[in-house]
Amino acid sequence: MLFSPISIISSSFALLLLLLALTPFMRLNQRLLINAGFSLAAIASFLASAAGVWAVSSGSVYQVILPVGLPDLPFHLRLDLLSGFFLTVVGLLSFFVSIYSIGYVKSFLGLRPVTNLVVFYTLFLAGMFLVVLADDAFFFLIAWEMMAAASYFLVLFEDEKIENRRAAFLYLVVAHVGAIAILLSFGIMAGLATGFSGFQSYTFDAMRGTALPAGLATAAFLLAFFGFAAKAGVVPLHVWLPEAHPVAPSNVSALMSGVMLKTAIYGIVRVTFDLIGHFPWWWGALVLVFGLVSAVMGVLYALMQHDLKRLLAYHSVENIGIILIGIGLAMIFTSFNMPLLAALALIAGLYHTLNHAMFKGLLFMGAGAVLHATHERNMEEMGGLIKFMPWTAVLFLVGCISISALPPFNGFVSEWLTYQAFLLSPALPSPLLNLLIPLGAALLALTSALAAACFVKAFGVTFLGHHRGRHQGRIHEADWSMRIGMLLAALTCLGLGVLPTFMIRWMDPIAEKLAGGTIARSASGTGWMWLTPIAAERASYAAPIVFIGILSVVIVTYLLLHARPGAIQRVPLWDCGFEKVTSRMQYTATSFSMPLRRIFGFLFSVKEHVKQLRPAAHYAFPERLYYHLRVRDRFWMWIYQPVVDASFWISRRIGRMQHGRIQVYLIYSFVTILVLLIFSR
Repeated sequence: MLFSPISIISSSFALLLLLLALTPFMRLNQRLLINAGFSLAAIASFLASAAGVWAVSSGSVYQVILPVGLPDLPFHLRLDLLSGFFLTVVGLLSFFVSIYSIGYVKSFLGLRPVTNLVVFYTLFLAGMFLVVLADDAFFFLIAWEMMAAASYFLVLFEDEKIENRRAAFLYLVVAHVGAIAILLSFGIMAGLATGFSGFQSYTFDAMRGTALPAGLATAAFLLAFFGFAAKAGVVPLHVWLPEAHPVAPSNVSALMSGVMLKTAIYGIVRVTFDLIGHFPWWWGALVLVFGLVSAVMGVLYALMQHDLKRLLAYHSVENIGIILIGIGLAMIFTSFNMPLLAALALIAGLYHTLNHAMFKGLLFMGAGAVLHATHERNMEEMGGLIKFMPWTAVLFLVGCISISALPPFNGFVSEWLTYQAFLLSPALPSPLLNLLIPLGAALLALTSALAAACFVKAFGVTFLGHHRGRHQGRIHEADWSMRIGMLLAALTCLGLGVLPTFMIRWMDPIAEKLAGGTIARSASGTGWMWLTPIAAERASYAAPIVFIGILSVVIVTYLLLHARPGAIQRVPLWDCGFEKVTSRMQYTATSFSMPLRRIFGFLFSVKEHVKQLRPAAHYAFPERLYYHLRVRDRFWMWIYQPVVDASFWISRRIGRMQHGRIQVYLIYSFVTILVLLIFSR
């Protein structure tokens, strides 16, 4: 076909290649490079998203074989329902972030060259697009490594900072450990297709057509889940995520958190539902448990943070957990041959994949605007920013409401669908699952409540009250390209929340293909205004009516308060008898989280230290106190720190063999030759 989703995505790659080719010629004019580079990236991302939308809408499968690569190992590409959905997710957020980047990256002008940032940003986009399009193990792993390597250099962009170098190294190590596990998983599936006599069946089509023995299928699934979970930041493989996302440029953080993590979700769904196809219920229970642990621990970690970008990074752990909850439930229902409930849970997980990309991208862009204006990530040095940055404050608030799963925005819809899948679980014939799943529903409810509390903290401490920082005069609003990128993401969050029936109707063929059931007919059975996942008598949600109701209350309240001149008067805040409220009287991020730290502190390594700096006349009135709080991740101390210590210990012992003397090295060579001669006989 001359005009098809394949031709559109080909045009997208052509634009990215054009950008890479033009970059050397534009590097001397950095402003031109930023404007032209990110504009081309935005167009390429929009085309990729359009190709994904078309592929899902048409329900067709498009396959292409590229005669490149190694001899007899050509690259296979496939654009089907699943890859089309994830291509839409990746392309849509990349489009918003690329527009945002035009203004954001200009903040580096005069400080450092941005040529490397543009190059690796382009390769990063291309890598993510190719990951979801690859249709063989060889090409998938090449695209996976391309994505990982590009994102490594993006995290390392400000390489003079030691925290960037450490975070990039940790990310690269975890990413490659995960890639090895994925390679082994593909090796098992491809080897079984040829009886382990060759690697001719490296394509996904060959793996789909192979019936795997139960034991080897389990090994392939566990390896794949471990490998993709490392990239997704699933607890306890999450330690790289809160280190890498905060130090990367904020436009890169938005893409890494918003869509790069979703390529791992794509891999889990592709391997489990498509390549393997048949699985026992305990696979789904395992995914469900890891999802619940990640959701609860992620939000608790986030509550303890005072670094705004680190807080958002930990919320990525939480939301990846929520997505895995939906996928785990879908696997459980599929294993018990309950296609309708499997479709509901899978749609809930995939819908939250799209929703999380939009609101997390918006939040990281908002955090980037704050960092761009204040040069601070520490919320303790913020406060009162709504006076200086009203656009950013309102758009960031939209992201806070969305991620807190409050109507009428998109986060509520996908979490509400997940709750419906939980509530219908008593139909399962397993007593063990009937005990586990209600506990999971309770933990998800706890996660939602804690997420709302966390973003009350994030928005309140950052934007409300008095400014606590030192540089009020230099704070400025984000420029228009940054505002447009955030505004588009905010409007998408609203649209996905107000019109969910249209989205479910568009996504429904994916559930039918993978889970064998559909919910579009029941979901919109009473009209497009009502979302009824299974049946109207069981549960319903009228998103447009809720939106109209909330909007009406806001408008009526505004008109009543502004109908008469002088109806609203500014008066001093009540200050408990003090003369004037100052920034020192406000809640800080640390004090806000103190009650929850007291309740859940046993999950962390918490060290609090209070020191009186000057001797006082009376202990009740110290002249100055110094308070220090350190909250550390126990998983780092239990799992990763021993590995790091052991690695250094072994390195020091091996290092003793290097004496720097030629005589010693000649002895090593002589001994090696003798050993080889002895064992060669």
